[in-house]
Parts: sequence; C-alpha cells; structure tokens
Amino acid sequence: MARILLVEDDVALAEALTLALKALGHDVVAALTGERALEALFTDRLELDFVLLDVMLPGMDGFEVCRRIRARSRLPVVLLTARGDPIDIVAGLECGADDYVVKPAEPRVIDARIKAIGRRAVTAPGPSAGRLRVGRLEIDAAAMSVTRDGAELALTATEIRLLVEFAEHPNQVLSRQTLLKRVWDYGYVGDSRIVDAAVARLRAKIEDDPANPVVLKTVRGLGYRLVGE
Repeated sequence: MARILLVEDDVALAEALTLALKALGHDVVAALTGERALEALFTDRLELDFVLLDVMLPGMDGFEVCRRIRARSRLPVVLLTARGDPIDIVAGLECGADDYVVKPAEPRVIDARIKAIGRRAVTAPGPSAGRLRVGRLEIDAAAMSVTRDGAELALTATEIRLLVEFAEHPNQVLSRQTLLKRVWDYGYVGDSRIVDAAVARLRAKIEDDPANPVVLKTVRGLGYRLVGE
C-alpha cells in the first residue's frame, strides 16, 4: 500500500480515482490545486509515498508544482497528462517527474507505475554497490548520492539510478529499451521519450557543456554510452 497525494482539479475525476485507488489498496489524500498540494507537503508535512499530479491545474500548473516539489524533495512524482503530446511529456519529465500517465487514466495502469517506482526504491544496489567513480563524479550507490568535485549534486532518485546503471557498464551502449527495463522496471515496451528526457536532464547536471557531452554520449540509432575507465 502507498499513501498517495492526488492533485486533480476535476472533482468528479478526483473522487473516481480516489475510490479506484483505495480499492486497489492505496491510501489517497486529494488536493484540488497546486498550492494546496505544496501546503500539504511542506506545511502540513503529511507522510506520503507518491504524488499523482495533473498537469492542467488552475493557477499554478502541474509543471511548476513538480519543479517546486523537486527543489525540496525526492518524493516520486507521476504526472497525469491529458494528451500524449511529446512536448508535454518531455516538459514534465524535465521538471523532475519520475513518470507519466496519459488520461483517461486507468487506475490499474497508475497502480502498476506506482508499484514499479516502489520496487525501484527498495531494489538492492547492483554488483558495484558502494562507491563508483566516473571522472569528476563519485557515486555512492547505497546512499543514493552523487558528488562532483566533492560537491553534492541535486539528482532525483531516477537520475541516480540511471547514472549508476551507466557507471556499472562503462563504455557499453545501453539501448533505450534496456534502460526502461533496468531503471524504470517496465516489463513491457515503454515510451522511450522518458529515457531521452531523463538523459537530457542528467547531462544538464553532470556535463560542463550538455549540448556537447563528453561523459554521456549518444550512439545514434542504438542508445547511450558512458565514457569511463
């Protein structure tokens, strides 16, 4: 069971999703606005496991809410988007969301995504658990932290898992589908845009010039490769 903060301004939809997710065993707290969601998280300090966040909210939209959550917390965020528009999806993931679901949202799909994120959170570190070094980066896989020249980087849990996956397979080309399976725990063919957006966001934090990466290279038509020792 997960305790979910559902942020949805459509009252009827919020009630329907709340009932459906409760029937699947989750505890749900609803907020109708982004402002109320942030208040629940950082003023009321509710103990939560996930945020299920609608993109189209009155006032502060879901992208801004996600950015504010990510600035202060690694709490997993799953976006609800009305369209499978690549621009919306990439924009949401670049705000730091862990995943997205296209409306109309099927509760069992949401449940599967939440469970996948939960499994990732408790999965034991890989064979190189401990400290990994990639150039100026030092990765503590067990503590889920990354430093660059000794300064800790503000990476999400998904970004750290992605970096660990690359660091454990230096100089190997990892396909998008391989990364979906290993990092996002998708047991099916997922949307590779989530990988591309996550890699772009990771590059923005670890590369001197993200537009001309030297650590995390694109191998056209195949995937990505980390240049390492």
